[in-house]
Amino acid sequence: MLQRAVLLLLLLLGGLRNASAAPPAGGFNIRDFGARGDSATLDTDAINRAIAAAAKAGGGTVYFPAGTYRSYSIRLQSHISLYLDQGAVLLAAAPVGTTGYDAPEPADNDKFQDFGHSHWHNSLIWGEKLMDISILGPGTIYGQGLTREGPHQAPVGNKAIALKLCRNVMLKDFTVRQGGHFALLATGVDNLTIDNLKLDTNRDGLDIDGCQNVRISNCTVNSPWDDAICLKSSFALGYARLTENVTITNCQVSGFDRGSLLDGTYRRNEAALVPDHEGPTGRIKFGTESNGGFRNIAISNCVFTYCRGLALETVDGGLLEDVTISNITMRDVTNSPIFLRLSSRLRAPAGTATGQLRRINISNVTVYNADARFATLLSGVPGHPIEDVRLSNISIWYRPLDAASAAAIQKDLPEDEKGYPEPQKLGVGPAYGFYIRHAKNIELSNMNIYLLGAEMRPALMLTDVEGARLQNVMADKAGAAPLLVLRGVRGLEVANSEALKKSTSTK
Repeated sequence: MLQRAVLLLLLLLGGLRNASAAPPAGGFNIRDFGARGDSATLDTDAINRAIAAAAKAGGGTVYFPAGTYRSYSIRLQSHISLYLDQGAVLLAAAPVGTTGYDAPEPADNDKFQDFGHSHWHNSLIWGEKLMDISILGPGTIYGQGLTREGPHQAPVGNKAIALKLCRNVMLKDFTVRQGGHFALLATGVDNLTIDNLKLDTNRDGLDIDGCQNVRISNCTVNSPWDDAICLKSSFALGYARLTENVTITNCQVSGFDRGSLLDGTYRRNEAALVPDHEGPTGRIKFGTESNGGFRNIAISNCVFTYCRGLALETVDGGLLEDVTISNITMRDVTNSPIFLRLSSRLRAPAGTATGQLRRINISNVTVYNADARFATLLSGVPGHPIEDVRLSNISIWYRPLDAASAAAIQKDLPEDEKGYPEPQKLGVGPAYGFYIRHAKNIELSNMNIYLLGAEMRPALMLTDVEGARLQNVMADKAGAAPLLVLRGVRGLEVANSEALKKSTSTK
């Protein structure tokens, strides 16, 4: 009797093991369509045959069992799920001669954004005007054969996943290693859910461009050479489209050396290789492309490590409004911990006016070892102030300047209205903690600004600000420098901040 029970148990366990390795019910196993998964055979045609069969059947799951599947462009269709099982690697193959990825399609517009933003078909996985699609499972997309650059003569791919004008999309649980120019470019995609992805890539991680109703959660993105999670609103569709109704929560972003997130070494040796030579990127950012603007966005419970800080930028005519950001921690920040920038680059159709940046609420932020060269920067341009910004419950520890940076301190930052919006490009600022210029209705409350070493600059500088409230603001004093410098400030209120009141300059 006991032997029979043990036999039944073994049979049951064996059945469970087989079930876990089998394709989902009703699935289309790519091996049944000729895929080998041996890392040598080119499996593109087999994968696309499986997708076509699933689409012909009305939809279904295209299943990738364990194995390494070399491929060029995979063409998604509506009502299709790709499922990468544990041990499955979808490997972007390197082009050979004239054989490779689908050609970049004619662009709706390629004047106001880079090549990579203007095309989708030249990708490992792409879909256009689709509904009800997903990429799921614990497997890996390895973009080894993708380029991270722009146009080429050869049939190269420069994105791991590219989606245009799709609806009802889910990306969940998989890993991307080395995703090319973009691990994901989603343009004009509505009702997009991104959850539990691990990206360790060589340019942008998640680019969300002109998308609406987007949920990004539980993702870890290491992208030392470009932005980790980046909201954009380009003109790539041939018209301006808002990015709105977006939540980003429980995510971690970083700028460790490429591949060192996935292998667990977290190396910091490649900072000099970053394309703009301004240190590792790896942040959460709105912009740079900002024709359509950004609205109704919430970010919470996110961690930044060894990367640039939070950046909210509108420079191409779009609105950036109604944003709430809370519960953020940062460590070893390589430029401004918080960068709000409204300017007039206007990479946009003729006649486009400067946009607006307003109604921003950032709270409960802790930053340790931030780069004091750039401070926290909030800046509009003359005649176009940023408006209604509330910063509260924020503590920042700034590291000291090196000798070269101390020698490069400027009396004021250049306006640089037409330039690329990046703190480093403005140079070393005249304040170590907060620099606020061309702003209206600004409130700083419950702020703590600390120094980790010697400093010679004031903690805060406000220039051309109308309506400012500083409440319960504490800052470390740097030698003989005043804590607070005011230039053209109207309607200032200082409360529960006695040290600021006693150490203010209006020169």
